[in-house]
Amino acid sequence: MEQRWQALRQLQGRVDEAAERVLQSAHGISVSEYMALAALAYCDDDGHLRQQELADAIPLNHSSVSRLVARLEQSGLTERYLCQTDRRGVYTQVTQQGRALVESARQTYLKTLQDVLDEARRDPALSPHIAHLNSLDIPCA
Repeated sequence: MEQRWQALRQLQGRVDEAAERVLQSAHGISVSEYMALAALAYCDDDGHLRQQELADAIPLNHSSVSRLVARLEQSGLTERYLCQTDRRGVYTQVTQQGRALVESARQTYLKTLQDVLDEARRDPALSPHIAHLNSLDIPCA
């Protein structure tokens, strides 16, 4: 079990490292920024989530998400507002600029993901995980 878990973590590390490099170079954003924008842009709630929901979707801890959202807001990619029914609740909404950026970065991210998975398929420790991922019946957006 532990070896399989370590192999999955290694695979995730490879994806994150490659995506970080490519997204930063091509679009000027980090993997965490892309993941946050994608979670907002593709959520079922018209592009906005409570910060805790965003933290769960990425996943990052609450303080890391707060700093991340502040950077995205400063760049004009998101905006924050208070919940009308619960003034303690803070929502983050993707802006049109953020939506446009995540749309252009999505193809870059997906190509990088596919390239890393194709390479991992040749690694005997990782190939069973790739086969399992490909067998999952999960709708793709």
